[in-house]
Amino acid sequence: MKSAKILIAIVLTLTLCSVVAAAKPNFTGDWKMVAAKSDFGQMPPPSKFEEKIAHTDPQLKVSMVFVSEMGEMALDSNYTTDGKECVNTSPMGESKSTANWDGDSLVIVTKMDMQGNEITITNRWTLSADGATLTVNGHFSSSQGEGDTKIVMEKK
Repeated sequence: MKSAKILIAIVLTLTLCSVVAAAKPNFTGDWKMVAAKSDFGQMPPPSKFEEKIAHTDPQLKVSMVFVSEMGEMALDSNYTTDGKECVNTSPMGESKSTANWDGDSLVIVTKMDMQGNEITITNRWTLSADGATLTVNGHFSSSQGEGDTKIVMEKK
């Protein structure tokens, strides 16, 4: 009888742990880039990079403000985390993206054509355990080259 209770307790504990482990992070919040922790590779870093994210899985809406030496750009993008293709438009043209979970990271792959040059951008979003830091590791490639970026943002 005692061993049966212990077995039930172990099964319940493992079940609860697997449910907690399976929970996906929620990226909702207002985020501000930490320039000292970010790396834009060969590109000059922006003077400002902020995102407002509304995330109700599978819906993900991102409103971004980016300020660089070329000026300010505001951009709204919509994604779904279930792998369905989403089309977004920006001053640079139309882009097509898919977003999928890879463990507790969200991977967003975006493809766009800029003046006959196809660009592919892969961003891996990872949220810190305390939910206060969002790290976006990116890789971009085109016929003109490729590179990597790392954007670290803290919740406001």
